[in-house]
Amino acid sequence: MAEAADARHAAQQVVDIVLEDDRWEDAGLPAMAERAARAVGEWLELGEFQVVVMGCDDARIAVLNAEFRGKPKPTNVLSWPAVEFGPRAPGEHPEIPEIEELGDIAISYDTCRREAEAQKKPFADHATHLLVHAILHLAGYDHIVDEDAETMEDAERSILGKLGIPDPYLEPET
Repeated sequence: MAEAADARHAAQQVVDIVLEDDRWEDAGLPAMAERAARAVGEWLELGEFQVVVMGCDDARIAVLNAEFRGKPKPTNVLSWPAVEFGPRAPGEHPEIPEIEELGDIAISYDTCRREAEAQKKPFADHATHLLVHAILHLAGYDHIVDEDAETMEDAERSILGKLGIPDPYLEPET
């Protein structure tokens, strides 16, 4: 048992970064993505896995959103899981197959910046939350039905709490 636990702690999360917008380099996207991947991997007790994170702008993510979701407008983050997950009862955690490659993520600097400012949150906290959110999508979590949204949000809160990031779903005090 101890060997399995040690192997989990020694597991590597490989994050390949593609920067299409240099502002992400200045913002520290590589470190944020590594931190988010490590936290999700530990929380889910995943072994080794790889994700690709593309830091882009609103123009690029709008093209991707139109192409893959039929919504020709910018969004904050998109994710493409490497595997298709089967159905599960609402609110249940997904069964994550042992796969090495989880999938790909695109994150827009412009939308993240606007949202962080509007929500009066530190940019790094907001971007890290979105990366955690996207990695959970890659692991089979979703938020289409209320029960699944609650499960996913609870997972995000737990992971972000371990990173010292406040609950992103609390309304800011006015």
